[in-house]
Amino acid sequence: MKKVSLDIWIQLIGMLSVLAGLIFVGLEMRLSQQIALAAQQQERASLVTEVIGSFAEANPPISFLDFIDENLDLSNQDIRAVAETYVYRIWMVYENDYLQYELGLMDEDIWQAKIASMRYVYSRCQYKEVTARALSFSSADLLTLLDDPNTRSCEE
Repeated sequence: MKKVSLDIWIQLIGMLSVLAGLIFVGLEMRLSQQIALAAQQQERASLVTEVIGSFAEANPPISFLDFIDENLDLSNQDIRAVAETYVYRIWMVYENDYLQYELGLMDEDIWQAKIASMRYVYSRCQYKEVTARALSFSSADLLTLLDDPNTRSCEE
């Protein structure tokens, strides 16, 4: 058997150290991404909670359940203003959600729930004007995702 020189042992230890360092950095990056995902989800939840809370500011106050009722009477200007503001703000959140998803910062299950929610709001005929206005500022790819054949269209 040949005797291995000290230089080779030093090189081997050095390469193993570099490999261990790379593994450690990879694990840290993965942890950082998970923390970023959690922070993004928390921020989205906080924003949506704040937006939904604005229904209490209407005169008379309305609940979120009233808002999603297709028979909500929008003849009261205060209620209409709150509802339209909500719809506009929620589209800005959805635009951000789309960007987060495209950047890989959103879990697939959460994204599917977001798409379902977007399509629901998109199909609400009573909010078609504010939806059209909000979507005129968003990406064409998001609009393409929303154009689902199963989504009802509003009669003109």
